[in-house]
Amino acid sequence: MPRVYTREEHGISRAAIDNNALKVLYRLRDAGYRACLVGGGVRDLLLGREPKDFDVATDATPEEVRGEFRNCRLIGRRFRLAHVLFGREVIEVATFRAPHDAGGDDDDDDGDVVLSDDGRILRDNRYGTIEQDALRRDFSVNALYYDINDFSVLDYTGGVEDLREGVLRLIGDDPETRLREDPVRMLRAVRFSAKLGLRIDPAVDEAMHRLAPLMREVAPARLFDEAIKLFHSGEAVTCLDELERFGLFEAMFPSTAEAFDDPDDPEAGLSQRAFLVEALRNTDKRLAEDQGVHPAFLYAALMWAPLNWEATARIEEGEDPAPAWDQAMSQILEEQGETVTIPRRFALVIREIWEMQNRLETHSGARALKLLTHPRFRAGYDFYCLRAQVGEADEQICSWWTELQEKDEAGRKEMSGASGGDGKRKRRKRKPRGRAGGSGAKKAGEGSA
Repeated sequence: MPRVYTREEHGISRAAIDNNALKVLYRLRDAGYRACLVGGGVRDLLLGREPKDFDVATDATPEEVRGEFRNCRLIGRRFRLAHVLFGREVIEVATFRAPHDAGGDDDDDDGDVVLSDDGRILRDNRYGTIEQDALRRDFSVNALYYDINDFSVLDYTGGVEDLREGVLRLIGDDPETRLREDPVRMLRAVRFSAKLGLRIDPAVDEAMHRLAPLMREVAPARLFDEAIKLFHSGEAVTCLDELERFGLFEAMFPSTAEAFDDPDDPEAGLSQRAFLVEALRNTDKRLAEDQGVHPAFLYAALMWAPLNWEATARIEEGEDPAPAWDQAMSQILEEQGETVTIPRRFALVIREIWEMQNRLETHSGARALKLLTHPRFRAGYDFYCLRAQVGEADEQICSWWTELQEKDEAGRKEMSGASGGDGKRKRRKRKPRGRAGGSGAKKAGEGSA
């Protein structure tokens, strides 16, 4: 039986719940179904935070949910869900799930569970009761239900007490089994711990250290979004530290981890990591100020260190710089795709940000003004100035571009024409590996790309 927290005990107000989520809850209740707000929305409301998403759990099947809402679509095969659409807003509705060993007809696509040989859940569509649903969720703090029938909070796993004690605990007695079922739970543990300020339960901590290599078995396409969630959580630097502590970063970004730990040039590795930390700090700052961030900028920063390493190696072997950098970009993107898929639409933007680094260092008056109109100029400029902050790029060039943007049209023409007699600026010799130190130019920040 759950521990029931009444409306007077938990303090959640319906005024804090999204109106569209309430519409879904009320419609399902009025149709005779059990309907509860579940997961992170309830957790965040209890912590006094504003939830990012409001998810609903119900005993109605996905097909029954679709029957109640014309603005509904069903998605997923591994985990069948109903999405109720309100313009651009989506309220996700999941049917109560049963444990994968609860029995059922494995030949029914709407009610089966399929496991891999090593225990990973490949399909999870066996429906059950609300209590079964709670016990098969990942962390106790995510297994809390706000019941629209009486506005109570139902706690089957001790999640409320864990929140009060600041502990992130996996549900069940065996953390290893839960992590093998879905290794991505290790990434979720890092994200929730960093974002919510919770300490990871010691048993979970120990299991994560042992099982980090399982991350290499997760579908690369799935990890693209998971990495964005981690580094766009508002605590990106903490997430990086924790990923490295558990060995998860190396499993997801092996080329970057190798560049950071270069035994032939440890100082260069530290400098490259310093750039990534600066980029992540800037991302956290922009998110705190409700400014836009772009996944391509994040991935451009994540792969910058191995790109530098590969391009430098090619040049030292005698390749011309331009084709060396071009081939290095292709190689690093391809290698990264083996562990974390980079969708083509983002890969193109990433390349443009990288290519902009050379273009910002060599310009004439007309070329400078034209470069300002490039759709990736701001992202490339921000990237360059972040590199300048750690001493890897030229601060004077960053300052020049900063000043140029602040001018009106006449001022830009005058400044670019006066930047070097005939408007040409001598190209600064590329330093393929960053050097520590240095301070950045003003107004450097992550571009919207």
